[in-house]
Amino acid sequence: MTVETKLPYDKDYIKQFSAERNEPAWMNSLRLEALDQAGSLEMPKPDKTKIGRWNFSRFKHAAKGEVISSLSELPLEIQDLLDQDNLPKNLFIQRNQSVAYASLSDELKDKGVIFTDIFTALTEHEELVKRYYMKDAVSIDEHRLTALHAALMNGGVFVYIPKNLQVEEPIQSIFWQEDPEVALFNHVLVVADEGSSLTYVENYVSQNDEQETISNVITEVIAHDNAKISFGGVDNFAAGTTNYMNRRGVAYHNATIDWALGQMNDGNTVFENETYLVGDGSSSEAKAVVVGRGTQIENFTTKSVHIGLDTHAHILQHGVMKEKATSIFNAIGKIEHGATRANAEQESRVLMLSEKARGDANPILLIDEDDVTAGHAASVGRVDPLQLYYLMSRGISQTEAERLVIHGFLAPVVTKLPIASVRAQLTKLIERKVY
Repeated sequence: MTVETKLPYDKDYIKQFSAERNEPAWMNSLRLEALDQAGSLEMPKPDKTKIGRWNFSRFKHAAKGEVISSLSELPLEIQDLLDQDNLPKNLFIQRNQSVAYASLSDELKDKGVIFTDIFTALTEHEELVKRYYMKDAVSIDEHRLTALHAALMNGGVFVYIPKNLQVEEPIQSIFWQEDPEVALFNHVLVVADEGSSLTYVENYVSQNDEQETISNVITEVIAHDNAKISFGGVDNFAAGTTNYMNRRGVAYHNATIDWALGQMNDGNTVFENETYLVGDGSSSEAKAVVVGRGTQIENFTTKSVHIGLDTHAHILQHGVMKEKATSIFNAIGKIEHGATRANAEQESRVLMLSEKARGDANPILLIDEDDVTAGHAASVGRVDPLQLYYLMSRGISQTEAERLVIHGFLAPVVTKLPIASVRAQLTKLIERKVY
């Protein structure tokens, strides 16, 4: 049985929402076109996960959040995401659907860096946003959720790095869902022009353990010729949020997109992380760590698509499942015809902490070219009793021994997050979810 999506909004609602934000005509038209398609497009069909009963239409569109004059006003769980010894100069905080705090160093402003909320970008940098918004990476007509996202987008940021600029200090966004009922349709657009580089990190935090809502988030990452993007993210949606998260990258000639992602959600989740290696010599490393607990259902797909010559991609996924959590891990390497000398490698590991938990690791290689290198590894298992015995024989308790094994198992991803404070926060979240 499939739950019909009854849309609690119409064209007049979309027009009014767009007009209130002074959006350009093309954006209004895109929203209306997407709304038309949302009713007829099918839902996505994640492998081995039936999402037909998940309610992705629960909807409260917008809620304002108060502006923050000082970072000390933030609750402790948000402050933990910041390096208190070296507070970030380039920081954006979205509270519900409003800008609560925004800073960009004068040095980066003077060099042409853009780091602003998506609605300001639509008015002040219209041509740049129009060039990339749901074009190269994600299309509105892929399925119902991408169409709904395009129609109802209600927050997000735009990041643009000009040609040949190396941004040394990280750029960080925090999306804080304070209102427990607000639906989050966030759009993040990160563009590194030719020869540029940056480190971008984002965090999602919600506070709705009991109230039900949804998140429908799309992130588009574009790396032009010889550009390099290091992307880190930690998602921490509460149990009441049903999540669709789509992070997709496009890398052109000799460009690099590296991902380090922590999925700490407590609600049902469909997660996609895809990188299209379009240009010759482009590359990507995608690292993800997941902890599932309770009765949540999660489906994770990490995919590299090789189109150019001499491309390289490595996927590393590590998950820990406890209680009655169910998770599917799909790692896909797709080598298109003509992608000569492509290299697609992948590794998925799942550690089970309970007899009732379930984790599937599915390695998939789709190869339409002869002169390539590809490999995969996948495993699902429990904590190695020999490891526990070794540690306990040296005076360590069983609980502490299990803790050390789990942290060691997840370390290959956690250590790759590019901001120390975010690594520390992810470690805390792992502790909270596992123990």
